[in-house]
Order: sequence, then C-alpha cells, then structure tokens
Amino acid sequence: MSSVALPAAAVPARDTGGPSPGRRRQGQSWSEEGRDLVRAASGGLLFGVPLLYTMEVWWLGSHTSPGRMLVVLAALFGILLVLNATAGFRRSRDVTLVEAVEDSVKGIAVGVVMTAFVLVVLRQVTLETPLTNAIGSVVNESIPFCLGVGVARLLLEGDPGMAEDEGGADGRGGGHGAEDGSDGSDGANASTGQSDEASLRTNAADIGGTALGAIVIGLSIAPTDEVPMLASAMAPSWQVVVVVASLVISYTVVFIAGFSGQDRRRQHQGLFQRPVTETLVTYLVALVVAAALLWTFQRDLTPADDLLTRVIVLGLPAAVGGAVGRLAL
Repeated sequence: MSSVALPAAAVPARDTGGPSPGRRRQGQSWSEEGRDLVRAASGGLLFGVPLLYTMEVWWLGSHTSPGRMLVVLAALFGILLVLNATAGFRRSRDVTLVEAVEDSVKGIAVGVVMTAFVLVVLRQVTLETPLTNAIGSVVNESIPFCLGVGVARLLLEGDPGMAEDEGGADGRGGGHGAEDGSDGSDGANASTGQSDEASLRTNAADIGGTALGAIVIGLSIAPTDEVPMLASAMAPSWQVVVVVASLVISYTVVFIAGFSGQDRRRQHQGLFQRPVTETLVTYLVALVVAAALLWTFQRDLTPADDLLTRVIVLGLPAAVGGAVGRLAL
C-alpha cells in the first residue's frame, strides 16, 4: 500500500507554487472582486464626468440608431481589450486573453451603469425620457467612462507595499522612542509636537489638493450653459440627492477604490483626517471652489437660491476633481 501512497503524496511537489494567471480569479475573494469593480467605476468617473456636462451629447442620444450604438460598443470592446491586456483595473498584472475578454465585458458594463447613474442624478435621464433616447445618451456618454475603466489601475495606482513601508516609518507603530536609551518623556513630547505639525501639514495638503483638483475639473465646466440649465430643472429635494451622490463618490474614490496611499490615509491622525470628516470638509472646499468659479465666469448669479443650486450642480465634478487632487499628493 505504501507504494501507492508515495506517488499520491508526491503530486503536490510537482506544483511549483508560483502564481498562475489562469487561476487568479479562482483564488480571488468576493471582497477583492468588489474592490476591483469599485476601482473600475472610480477610474470611469475620473475620465467621464466632464463629458456628462455637455448638452450636445445629451441630445445626440435621440439621433443615434441602434446600429451605430452597436458599432460604438464594439469599438469600446476592442479598445478595452487592449487596455485590459496592458493596464486594466485590477491590481494583478498577470492576465490571460480569456481574462482580458472577461474584464472588457465587465468594463463596458461598469461604464454603462456608472454613466446611467450620473445621468439620472443630473436629471438627464428620467422616467419621462423615451427609452431609445436614454439608451443612446448612455451609450454615447459611456465612451470616456469605459476608457477610464481600462486605465483605472494606472491613473493613481501605486506600489501596494508602499503604504505599509511608509506606515512603518512614521513611528506610530514601532515604539522607536524607547531604543535611544532615554526615559522616553522627551521623546514623547517631541513626538507629540511633530505629530501636531504633521497633522497641520496634512490638513493643509488635503485642502490644497482638493482645491487644485476641483479647479482643474471645474474650470472647463463653470463657464458653460449646462450648469444653469441643469440647475433650473432641479428641485430642492433632488439637490439633496446630488449632494449625497457627491459625498459617496468622493469617499469611494479616496477610501474604497484602493488607489495609491489609501491605507496610509486611513492611518492619519487628527479630527479632519478621519475618512468621514475628511470627506465632509473637502466637499465643502469643493463647493467653495465651485462658487468661486461660477462667480468668475457666470454673468448672472441671482437669485440666491438659484446660485446655491448651481454650486451644488458644479460641486459634483468639483468633488471628483478634489478626490483626485488628494490622491495625487
């Protein structure tokens, strides 16, 4: 019987244990898959939001034939196939052709869903919109979304181990102060002072990064007629929906999508360095930037309630830009 057991025991030894691209999905948990899809949606938002504030593309949906829609989707599939084979939205870089095809289908689905979501938030797709017009608008607007999905990992992705290295080097988890031979009191005081100074620098960097990113994204949208057009059709109750959507998108891009520095940001200390409070404060910064841009480019900002609506409308892309600005630090 031992002669039979030995070959069976030797079977695992023939496996080199190296990463097999074909088994990458089999070993991936549901949370990892969800994280990858969230990263894909975030990449699509970074690319696609500015085009969503273009009325010509809204109206193009009513003139787009089903055949042209299929051509657009086929072209997007081909582009995504190339991008997913070289870049993609997953952390893993070992991708087979079958997996690239699979990711391309998922990328188009994510782009279409996110496009439809934002168009609904902006009230450009409603229950009264004819189905063919809605589908045409979503397909045309999804082009930059799908491209953003294809390069999501390369947009703001860093070395996954970098955050751990930086986290170990900041002195919060290692207790290095006891190694210098002192009683630790002077080191503790110095550490407290350095921590307060670092917190102030981090807060200032977040505000500055948010303002810069909001300006970059909002600068091309603020002078257009789309902002007052969207604001005029938005009821006060729907403004709350836009605010909530802006906050959720900003939080997701920075703290869930898994882009560069996410783990390090969660370790930051201070009142404004917690995920929820940071999202709220930076969204207010994005609204201030939106108001300043509207004051700069829009000739008529009265009445005041209409101005608030315009600020909220422009605050959505400004919040996306602010999230990118913080990640780029």
